[in-house]
Amino acid sequence: MNRRFILTLIFIIFLTACGQTSDLTEPLSIANNTNDERSASLMEKNVDTGSNETSSLSDLKVHYIDVGQADATLFQYSDQDKSYTILFDTGDWKGDEVVNYLKAQDVSTIDLVVVSHPDADHIGQLDDVVQDFDVGEVWMSGNESSSQTFMRGVEAVINSEADYHEPRANEEYEIGPLEITVLYPETITGKSNEESISLLFTYGSTKFLFTGDAGKSDERNILSSGIDIGADILHLGHHGSNTSSDHAFIHAVDPVVAIYSAGVNNLYGHPSQDVVSHIKDAGVELYGTDKDGTIVVTSDGENFHIETNKEETTTDSNTSNSSEQDPGANAETATDNSCINLNTATISEVQAIIHIGPERAAELIDLRPFNALDDLSRIQGIGPARMADIKEQDLACMD
Repeated sequence: MNRRFILTLIFIIFLTACGQTSDLTEPLSIANNTNDERSASLMEKNVDTGSNETSSLSDLKVHYIDVGQADATLFQYSDQDKSYTILFDTGDWKGDEVVNYLKAQDVSTIDLVVVSHPDADHIGQLDDVVQDFDVGEVWMSGNESSSQTFMRGVEAVINSEADYHEPRANEEYEIGPLEITVLYPETITGKSNEESISLLFTYGSTKFLFTGDAGKSDERNILSSGIDIGADILHLGHHGSNTSSDHAFIHAVDPVVAIYSAGVNNLYGHPSQDVVSHIKDAGVELYGTDKDGTIVVTSDGENFHIETNKEETTTDSNTSNSSEQDPGANAETATDNSCINLNTATISEVQAIIHIGPERAAELIDLRPFNALDDLSRIQGIGPARMADIKEQDLACMD
């Protein structure tokens, strides 16, 4: 069956269910990718081990884009007269930094867009990316979200000419001279963060590892797979949170450099001081987009060097003030005379709304943006009676 038909069919079903309390116990699968054909530019890796002449490789540039409290990484390289572009995650829904940055790098076509998982700070600008650039193929985990950001992204993929795939562990691909090994997930069960797409990129002898928001137990699952996950540059999971970066996992990766993506003075206390301390104690150079801005790693397949766009950046990043804390502990609170904006309030501010505790506040943040107050019914446990209480409280608003 045609993958685009399946993607469209599932999206129609998804739209029909949107806004209602879901009894689904399994995640929606956008496509069954068994025996799918790959796009022309994305070839399944040939097991034949030919000679790998790293001396003939052109420079690969990997841009860890400063997109605030979100993720987006751009790969650019060429092979003879052909150029290649890959985008891993697409930033936050509230920004336009990804499209602007890609255009500033003279990007017009993208061979592959990977969305590690459907959270709005990873899939956020997928719709704009697919609409503004000629995208060859999109990879997503198959897990779904009821957020409008996710819906817009899926609809944009449907309406584009891009191919679609849900990668699974142990698959291997080549895009020109760059090799991609899929580390995770093996299957999906509806756990969005935990089942983030995790990839190992190999360029000559230089390796880059990405795990999205996968947690420590998922990192241990990757370890138990027996795949060699050694890498030179590790993108720290979940923005450097202490929910990721298991010690055994870090030891197995044995990176020379670790990079995290986080917003300046973000409300989540990312990166965790525990993670920062462990990385430094392991003798790993640490960079972060909150301290260093956009970070660009350039490799010729044998050696690599790092540039940042902040003048005072050093290889030993100062993260002593980045301790993990209660989300929103130091955030400004809403003015007493104002309503609480569902689309801009902090995770601590929205908890002033009746029936919105810490867990529902986190879900509210993930489901943004909201167009109407009744959209709060998309949050698990918010039924008609609680919606009536929220409306009677007259505290929540959209502007």
